[in-house]
Amino acid sequence: MRHRVAGRRLGRTSEHRLALRRNLAQSLFEHETISTTIEKAKEIKPFVEKLITLAKKGKLEHRRRAIALLGNRAILDIEDGKSTKKGTVVGKLFSELGPRYLERPGGYTRIIRLSLRRLGDNGELVLLQLLGQDEPIRKERKASTKRGKGKKTAAPAKPRKTAKAASADEPQGPVESAESEATKSPEAAEDKQ
Repeated sequence: MRHRVAGRRLGRTSEHRLALRRNLAQSLFEHETISTTIEKAKEIKPFVEKLITLAKKGKLEHRRRAIALLGNRAILDIEDGKSTKKGTVVGKLFSELGPRYLERPGGYTRIIRLSLRRLGDNGELVLLQLLGQDEPIRKERKASTKRGKGKKTAAPAKPRKTAKAASADEPQGPVESAESEATKSPEAAEDKQ
């Protein structure tokens, strides 16, 4: 039984899972969108969001923590057949991505399902993307309080009459009130008069 075992194994050893998580997160920060399987995307999404939250704080201890969790891979760009270093992943995370999401309280990524399937194992492919600056922040819902069937505050109930008291107060036989006659059709009221 797998009691209290969190996370997905993804068919890998723990070291391989850690390396996969780091590589996918670094690629996401470098390219801002990646294509992967749904299981991998769901597994690295919380890791990426925690790193962006660290980047929003922006202090030296947060930068060191991000380097320890993520590594500090260089971002290379090929220009004129030569690869040039444009910076590092952690540098981009703290200089560009952290300030981008300062006003956003969370939810920095999104998963978009694709209709494509991966060749070989027919795995479901998705796009994992970082949200842009122009993405609107969803308005918070009003706090709803869940209440069970509790006591309702209502007017105090009138005391019930017993069967003897009810029969003594009511006259014997059918008696129609004036209200019931007014609610009937006018033709029926004319017939009685």
